[in-house]
Amino acid sequence: MTSKALKVCQLCAVDFTLKKFLLPLIDGMRSRGWSVKAVCSDGPFVLDLRQRGYEIDAIPIPRSMNPAKAIYSIFALIKYFKREHFDIVHVHTPAAALIARIAAKMAGVPMVIHTAHGFYFHDNMPWWKYRFFVFLEKFGGYFTNLLFTQSAEDADVAVSENILPKSQVMVIGNGVDVERFNPENAGSREEIRTELGIPPDGFVVGFIGRLVREKGLVELLEAATKLADRFPQLWILLVGERLVSDHARGLEKDLAEARNTFGARLVSTGLREDIPQLLLTMDLFCLPSWREGMPRSIIEAMMLAKPVLATDIRGSREEVIAGETGLIVAPQSPEALAKAMERFLLNPEWGMRLGESGRKRALKIYDERRVVAMQIDRIDQEMLRLESR
Repeated sequence: MTSKALKVCQLCAVDFTLKKFLLPLIDGMRSRGWSVKAVCSDGPFVLDLRQRGYEIDAIPIPRSMNPAKAIYSIFALIKYFKREHFDIVHVHTPAAALIARIAAKMAGVPMVIHTAHGFYFHDNMPWWKYRFFVFLEKFGGYFTNLLFTQSAEDADVAVSENILPKSQVMVIGNGVDVERFNPENAGSREEIRTELGIPPDGFVVGFIGRLVREKGLVELLEAATKLADRFPQLWILLVGERLVSDHARGLEKDLAEARNTFGARLVSTGLREDIPQLLLTMDLFCLPSWREGMPRSIIEAMMLAKPVLATDIRGSREEVIAGETGLIVAPQSPEALAKAMERFLLNPEWGMRLGESGRKRALKIYDERRVVAMQIDRIDQEMLRLESR
């Protein structure tokens, strides 16, 4: 253990990320007696989080690398870090992570940690674009003491691309609250279906996440449309929305076209808090993203014993065991998605068996308590090393 109570800044671009992904880590650090402040752009969730006892300072941080906005944020953060005298600045999300790491080192913060929830570069982008974003990560590495990656593949890439040496890279995985995502605690499948207007015999393919193109939703809608007439029991359930801060393209036109085919069988709920209950009503969870880190939504679905249909990308293929807990298909391929979806429609009992296997796997390796403890223990070790210099 470190010789003092540490003062930590947890930083991300928007309050949505803070609320959905960072609170367990903040709670874990606070339980160790550390003082934790969160920093993000102001947003609709900040007031509620403050009322729940979280210390949050709102500083404008862009989600894209707009040079003028980035420079403004860097100088604002330098001033803030110098005033607060943090022992650790721990950064999340791509643009915010680069901006804040530069500012933290310029402000003299002793330790800077970056959690890569998924590198922005991925296998399916043009090579020149891939190399550009690798360059940005290598540049950010100069200002980084520790790199945590959720995906083991991301860790391997970080080392092979010389973003940071292996000694400074650690795979932390991802996890969820095993009590909250327990089928026995999730309530009644029939009640949530009644609320959503879904019949008991409907086969529900569900998605949870931001409603943007890079999540593969255009391909999902196209695949489902191919099957709609042959399988009148097929329903599509979309949970989430396009955030105000999203710079990715929306789906308004695609959703309208899909509704022409599905009518009431396409249900879009917007943002919801009752994720376990919504997962319970699904027969198949589908995440056809173009890129991910270590998607929590897949883990949540597995915890609720749902089979998963995902794309062959870093993170997703690490979570889903093809043929055992779900299926993996090529990204950006409506044809491959439709073919895989049809297998589940034709044999729902097989899908249920895959879902049960997925729950066993999730319980074994995706408990968020283990993930949080692993990070805090490593930070403790690194701070002890710095103190002993």
